Amino acid sequence: MSTVLVTGANGFVGSHAIPSILDAGHQVVALVRDDAGADEVVRRVPDGSLASVTVRRGDVTRPATLSEALAGVDAVLHLAAVARDWDGGQTLRLVNTEGTRNVIAAMHAAGVDRLVHVGALGVRDEPDLHYASSKAKAMALVRESGLRWTILAPSLLFGPRDGFFNLLAGLVRLSPGVVPITGRGTARFQPLAIGDLARACAVALADDGFAGRELLLGGPRYWTYREIVQEVLRGMAARRILVPMPVAVIRLVAGLAETVRLPFPVATDQLRQLRYDNIGPLDSVRSGFGFDPRPMEGGLTHLRQRLADQ
Repeated sequence: MSTVLVTGANGFVGSHAIPSILDAGHQVVALVRDDAGADEVVRRVPDGSLASVTVRRGDVTRPATLSEALAGVDAVLHLAAVARDWDGGQTLRLVNTEGTRNVIAAMHAAGVDRLVHVGALGVRDEPDLHYASSKAKAMALVRESGLRWTILAPSLLFGPRDGFFNLLAGLVRLSPGVVPITGRGTARFQPLAIGDLARACAVALADDGFAGRELLLGGPRYWTYREIVQEVLRGMAARRILVPMPVAVIRLVAGLAETVRLPFPVATDQLRQLRYDNIGPLDSVRSGFGFDPRPMEGGLTHLRQRLADQ
């Protein structure tokens, strides 16, 4: 048994990973920024496991708050990240890249040397890809950290409270009978069930054989963007007509929405990322962790509820 600090503990991945870590027999120190985050963690931990969870306040962008959070910790599961911002990538860099740098420095200072970092599949360090660049830089920092690190780099994640698929569901709810498809809808993804990523996190933390390894994680098949939207409709039990929309038109609308900070299902940064596929080896979960990942077919029924009710 070990004590694992989980950054971003109240986020989507954290809310699923913590129960898996607890089931594996570990103690959890949940790092949150405020009382609302602490309440989220406590609400989602099974009652019988609450005694194994300690909540501490801290912020990966404020290094001075991390030393106390690491007291008595044996390993770190670093999840804290943001997927989009409103300031041209500055917040993405601050949280995703510099936050990771701060966690690594704090671990060295505290003498904690085991780190499991959740990165992202298909990211690359290109200046116009703000999210991808921030995550790619963070993953490079982990590789160069001198710690006993493991990087888990998943594709799109689906499951209750997910981000991407709930955004698409929101677009469906807003649409008057049609749903726009970005470009030709041929960009490929490899969606992974959040429960499978949570299981992989727990296994990697328990097995030192994963130190020094980077695993690209995806589900059992590749999906085009068009196929994903169709599966979202099936999951919602909804009917819509799919209408291809030029990327330039969607980029214009998304850019205008970002200028006035209005919610829009896709960011201009995410549109730029669509020029690259988001896929890896189809057998990565089986070869890395010894189990078969859950297929997405029939796995999006949580979208029948709005995000707040999931």
